[in-house]
Amino acid sequence: MLDSKPDEYTALPEGGVGPGVLVLHAWWGLTGFVRQVCDRLAAEGYVALAPDLYHGEIVTTIAEAKKLSGRLDGQAARAEIVAALERLMHLPATRGERAGVIGFSLGAYFALWLADRRPRDVAAVVVFYGTSGLRFRKMQAACQGHFAEHDSYEPPDGVQRVYDRLLAAGREVTFYTYPGTGHWFFEQDRPDAYDRQAAEIAWQRTTAFLKETLGTVD
Repeated sequence: MLDSKPDEYTALPEGGVGPGVLVLHAWWGLTGFVRQVCDRLAAEGYVALAPDLYHGEIVTTIAEAKKLSGRLDGQAARAEIVAALERLMHLPATRGERAGVIGFSLGAYFALWLADRRPRDVAAVVVFYGTSGLRFRKMQAACQGHFAEHDSYEPPDGVQRVYDRLLAAGREVTFYTYPGTGHWFFEQDRPDAYDRQAAEIAWQRTTAFLKETLGTVD
């Protein structure tokens, strides 16, 4: 782990350099799980940075998360995400002209927005159980999505709508749906939803996708 700003977490690969990946947290905040994702990405050869959109606040219940996310200033959050991407790309350890972005739930919405807002900077987007209402007119990134079979937050028709819009925009896109799972199935710190088998498959697909789109530094 690199010495990080108070409002973010940064992890470096063992070799010291690698392509950059921005990680955007769900509505729980910058949890230990999100930090672990950064560490796992670093173990795969990437420079990972996760901004803290809640500035130190972390919650565990849905009721608390609804309140906290409801207070989030969307405009300020977008500015912080863009600034985090720029910091990631200017780290001495980061290699390559374009980065990847991984977003979970709330973070997935922002990940898709960022790819459309900064098309020259984002080459790959991975979203976990999160969508966006954008038309993706500017986006140039390839996109991979991981969704639950049973998800009241992201129902199948909404997921299909985003998939169709990405295709219509000419994007390379692959969405996966994991049978028997619910929202947050990838997150180990959500024992009520975590599905180990689905999470392991999703991680394998994610790292293969990042390697294909961003490469690695040997």
